Amino acid sequence: MPELKINYIHEPTPLQCGQAVLAMLTEKTVDEIIALCKTERETKLCDMRRVLSECGITMGNERIAVNDRSQLPEVCVLSLETPRCWHWSLYAYGTFYDPEHGVMDDFPESNRKYYWKVE
Repeated sequence: MPELKINYIHEPTPLQCGQAVLAMLTEKTVDEIIALCKTERETKLCDMRRVLSECGITMGNERIAVNDRSQLPEVCVLSLETPRCWHWSLYAYGTFYDPEHGVMDDFPESNRKYYWKVE
């Protein structure tokens, strides 16, 4: 996969972390992603996979538990159990692009962490 240029997008509402991640990966606006997802609320794994596929991006089928950033592939979608809720986030080329917490060097606070490789 050619290297993606990731432009950070903050989630417009607390329920739109998935849409923000999809927008960052596809270079679409959150409103365009909402139309593709058919929801302004929480996104499910099937929504994430379907929208990425429709945009020509492959999201792996395997959910992989992770503890340390060194275990992450170049680009992946993250599902994180934060103190408040389950949350979608993005990791690309050594940087975390978290729709709620901003651009970060490490995971936001979370108890359990999973990823799906993006190709």
